[in-house]
Amino acid sequence: MAESSAIPDDARLLIDAGRISSLQWLVFALCFLMNALDGMDVLVISYAAPLLAEEWAIEPAALGVVFSAGLLGMTSGAMFIAPYADTIGRRRMIMISIVLTGSAVLATAFAQTLGSLMVLRFLSGLGIGAMLASVATMAAEFAPDRHRNLILGAVLAGYPVGATLFGVISADIIPNFGWRAIFVTAGVATLITLPLTWWLLPESPSFLMRMRPAGALDTVNRLLERMGHARIESLPAAHTQAEERRSVRALFTAELTIPTTLLWGAFFMNFAALYFLTSWIPKLATSAGLALELAIYAGAVFNLGAVFGIATFGVLSQQLGLRRTIAAFLLLTALIMAGFGLAQGSALILPLFGLIGFFIQGGFVGLYAIAARLYPTAIRTTGVGWSIGAGRTGAIVGPLLGGLLVAAGLSIGSNFRWFALTLVLAGLFTILIRSPRVS
Repeated sequence: MAESSAIPDDARLLIDAGRISSLQWLVFALCFLMNALDGMDVLVISYAAPLLAEEWAIEPAALGVVFSAGLLGMTSGAMFIAPYADTIGRRRMIMISIVLTGSAVLATAFAQTLGSLMVLRFLSGLGIGAMLASVATMAAEFAPDRHRNLILGAVLAGYPVGATLFGVISADIIPNFGWRAIFVTAGVATLITLPLTWWLLPESPSFLMRMRPAGALDTVNRLLERMGHARIESLPAAHTQAEERRSVRALFTAELTIPTTLLWGAFFMNFAALYFLTSWIPKLATSAGLALELAIYAGAVFNLGAVFGIATFGVLSQQLGLRRTIAAFLLLTALIMAGFGLAQGSALILPLFGLIGFFIQGGFVGLYAIAARLYPTAIRTTGVGWSIGAGRTGAIVGPLLGGLLVAAGLSIGSNFRWFALTLVLAGLFTILIRSPRVS
């Protein structure tokens, strides 16, 4: 048995000083899986939409309301449900999110009315929004500081990986078994992870040492031993009530007001551009001169570029710092988008979509890393959740503005230049964030 050690101020100090253990790798793998399932559950309605709209004779405007219900749910989940992870724990919130999302997605397979479809998409969105914030926090708290950017980027890469793989699966299931079958597949796949999470996913030591639930010392010591650290004799002194505030007001203390405001602005602008692209890529690709067959692959190329961009970002940010790397990625995206119209009708269109995915998703994931570093343990999930929620409002505005610009007859070059401006602003907001916890 390991010898007892002096009491650390935070489990963070022990994790930062040690090597990455098999337990930590297991946590990262489970968090990656949760993000991959989120990517699947978000896009399942998009894959089912063409056949669903035909079968139910749904007008495009009504289908847009269904999409918006999911986005509204994700925004609400990130802002109003995820913060409870700072009270009940990251592990419990992840399991609650699995049940909520999986049950709602599975129930969608049995929906009979447009109204029930909207309600179920909203409920699944609640779980997805809460899951994303909780998983990002869990991964950040188990990762050593020297590798945190890279690990968090790798974990969040699960989202585009899951979206891409599920797209391939959907292309086989929907034509053969119908749109309801894809919701059964996604719902069951999500719910199956509940026992896996129950048995394998531990609670964050940082959370346990701060909240001090019954049996916390024994639980922390078991985790420390599994990570190769010495046992501790007792928990650190309890923090004061003021330090334990978990409401959104705690994000606007004298130290955090300006960084929080800038981070929310960066999330909003980045989400607006990202969801404009993901919503309109097929339409924009055909407008840019691609054949319909190739335009369908534009989304896959965009997501493939995202996977490589997130991995590259993780490596570079460890060397160059978070803020500078994010700003560089976003400004490079803006530069490519500003000049996109010059490539219309050429063979460069598809590779450019890949490059845009590479840079915008890399910078986008970096904002999660800033949120996870900026806020202390007691309000970390609250901070991450509300940052995502602020961004999700941009996700609603972006596609809507894109639709208005397309309807107004603006060229693809003009559309891209408008949204390149939002990325310039996102990069500017990011570089202005100042905190001793953020490089």
